[in-house]
Amino acid sequence: KKRGDVMKKRKRLYILSGLVMFLCMGTIYSWSVFRGPLIKELELISGEHIGATLAQMPYTLFLLMYSFTMPFSGKLIKKIDPRILCISGSLLVALGWILAGSSTSIYQIMWTYGVLGGLGVGIVYGVPIAIVTEWFPHRKGLAVGITLMGFGISPLISAPIANALINKSGVFQAFKDMGFAFALVLGLLSLLFQFPKEKIELHKISKNEVEFTTKEMLKTKSFYALWACFVIGTFVGLTMVGIASIYAQETVGLKRETATILLSVFAIFNGIGRPIFGSLVDKIGTKKTIYLSYTLIAISSLLQIIKSENTVIFIVSFILFFLNLGGWLSIVPAANINLFGREYSTQNYGFLFTAYGIGALAQGLIGGYIRDTFGTYTYVFYPIVILCLVGIFITNKFIDNK
Repeated sequence: KKRGDVMKKRKRLYILSGLVMFLCMGTIYSWSVFRGPLIKELELISGEHIGATLAQMPYTLFLLMYSFTMPFSGKLIKKIDPRILCISGSLLVALGWILAGSSTSIYQIMWTYGVLGGLGVGIVYGVPIAIVTEWFPHRKGLAVGITLMGFGISPLISAPIANALINKSGVFQAFKDMGFAFALVLGLLSLLFQFPKEKIELHKISKNEVEFTTKEMLKTKSFYALWACFVIGTFVGLTMVGIASIYAQETVGLKRETATILLSVFAIFNGIGRPIFGSLVDKIGTKKTIYLSYTLIAISSLLQIIKSENTVIFIVSFILFFLNLGGWLSIVPAANINLFGREYSTQNYGFLFTAYGIGALAQGLIGGYIRDTFGTYTYVFYPIVILCLVGIFITNKFIDNK
């Protein structure tokens, strides 16, 4: 009994530690708080105007780099001590932020914050997921969802902190301060992670499940269908995260301080979307959960098309957008195990997660192009409605309801 109590506490500790680590790494979702003051400072230094597309590139590169690092780090998780992997990635995250604080151009921000920071998160990201999945085989969707909630709710804490640091010491010093804090917190929490030793007992429920290797998975239609749906889901969610503060100020007419507060509120829904949708996959299956997500996204987009300047409609729409971004980051890891098995889930999820990078790249290019061309982000909601319909078709045609 005493040993069982220790095991329970350890399991909970992994979820809590992972949640805190994702809180730190999820500061990327507060990019729109940094963006305005940063671009203003960089334009003063260079004397040149920085357009919306270029201004969004550090955020886009960060997301792209960390998603495309996942397949490689996923292969290493069970070959290298997860603690060593976590510490290595944590140092890269911190270094990216600290060096960004000494940058003098948008291109240096892209290389430091975007490339180095993104690589670091890509290395760390899969470790807590892999550990928690092993420790909670019976309730993987809910457990992973709670852990990942930290990434989603991060702006609830990081956006006000970032705003306060920027107001106090300037945007460049804010980058440095947060970088040193991440080095300390991420480095210490990295020391806790390890896989359970009793793997046979934990995996007995998957004895009769089909287990796909990565090569086998890449030959299935379900992989490409789920990947494409993930691209759509992340494109929408990351676009909304990237433009939330700017859109609130330019289109809805809210003050910067109000926009920052709302970003924190939206973050709560990004966070709780993960356990909610992860639990839904466990209960009603992958297919029905995806239908629900696309329906909510389409409704949110239509609300913005109909009345974009209404504050209440803006808040309701963006709550749903953020809820569903969090949802997709639980739908896919849970669906990955349901469709392709648990044994190779970390490596397989790494390949699925490249969809996140494509979604990130698309939001940076398409969102920025629409803003630069039309002078407003409002027109981005039209293609989103069409993409939701495409996603529903793909899901109906190619994804099993497991």
